[in-house]
Amino acid sequence: MRWLPFQLNPDLPENGISRTEYFQRKFGSPTHSYARVAAVGESVGIPFAFDKIRIQPNTINAHRLLHYADQQGRQDEVSEVLFRAYFIEGANITDIGVLADIGARAGLERSALADYLASDADRELVQSADIEARSGGINGVPYFIFNNKVGVSGAQEAETLLQAMLQAAGEDGDA
Repeated sequence: MRWLPFQLNPDLPENGISRTEYFQRKFGSPTHSYARVAAVGESVGIPFAFDKIRIQPNTINAHRLLHYADQQGRQDEVSEVLFRAYFIEGANITDIGVLADIGARAGLERSALADYLASDADRELVQSADIEARSGGINGVPYFIFNNKVGVSGAQEAETLLQAMLQAAGEDGDA
């Protein structure tokens, strides 16, 4: 599996904005309930802590972290720690020091990663990949692409994903 760039809020400033301001802009209220998502998470052992998130991030540097991790063969490990840090610990993932710590927790060399994140390396590459995804019709996450043939949008049941995998493999996905 590979994680590809797609920013939910690419127009936010690089340091993000307060979660309260984001909710006000998006929903017309300074708060928003993620009770349904939290309940589903709880049912599968994910203790989402949306109340700990204070900054709505622009994720360009988080995507650069994932790109760097992919080059180091540690993208899955980094994605796990990144999601835990943001959704469970409430980490400010716009802070490159926090991102370097996340990478180190997942086995990357912190100093080299911090230097990379402090530079503009691969920024245009990540932005171009994000634009390419949007141009291809992707408008939200999760979005799964199997064998570069079949795309599935949104959180889906395992059976739906299995059928898409079978279809992408050229097997009868209608069974």
